[in-house]
Amino acid sequence: MNPTPAAIDLQSVTKRYQNRAVVDDLTLTVPAGETLILLGTSGCGKTTTLKMINRLIDADGGTVAINGVDVRQQEPHELRRHIGYVIQDAGLFPHYTVAQNIAVVPRLLNWSATQITDRTHELLTLLRLPETVLDRLPDALSGGQRQRIGLARALAADPPIILMDEPFGALDPITRDDIRQEFKQLDVFQRKTIVLVTHDVREAFALGDRIALMDNGRIVQMGQPDDFRQNPTTPFVERFLEASGY
Repeated sequence: MNPTPAAIDLQSVTKRYQNRAVVDDLTLTVPAGETLILLGTSGCGKTTTLKMINRLIDADGGTVAINGVDVRQQEPHELRRHIGYVIQDAGLFPHYTVAQNIAVVPRLLNWSATQITDRTHELLTLLRLPETVLDRLPDALSGGQRQRIGLARALAADPPIILMDEPFGALDPITRDDIRQEFKQLDVFQRKTIVLVTHDVREAFALGDRIALMDNGRIVQMGQPDDFRQNPTTPFVERFLEASGY
């Protein structure tokens, strides 16, 4: 009996820009249902890694597979319909109302108007948003509300995989802490495979089942939060944690 393939599997993945390896021979697997944090300083390759998973950019070498299928065997737009994507400051379409933003992927999947309405209201309840936001444009919302709408849009079609790139980085500290707490408590996120990019050690320790700390396009340590606290494996890891107050 063949084992179930990892939800996300990167094997010897490399991405170069101007002969520089931004991601360098990276191998990484993410089991279904895990929240993996890609942690590191700016320019270490974590966002590039995230973008290769849903083919916003293509790898120059190695393979990226979703549920055992090479992503290059799928059309990018089809692949992305089944992967939620959340970026800093939500990345909402500015001329779409909140309702229209949430409905983007369900409409592409030909959901009925009733299905979209029901799912939208379900998500508003889940993310503790008032129905009065539905007719507003993103600029009329607070930063915390925009981030919640970004989460709602990513969750709208109930994708099994969610990719998050510095999703809380543009928020003030109080709002960021509130949303982190909500993130951990929501059952819906506990049923997803999540890869979240951050440079914030506190965020990584609070949200991750496992953490991959990157430097110069490579993983320098991988493990659970306690592994980093109790056994930093290199001087770089020690310096990174100390600089963050750990």
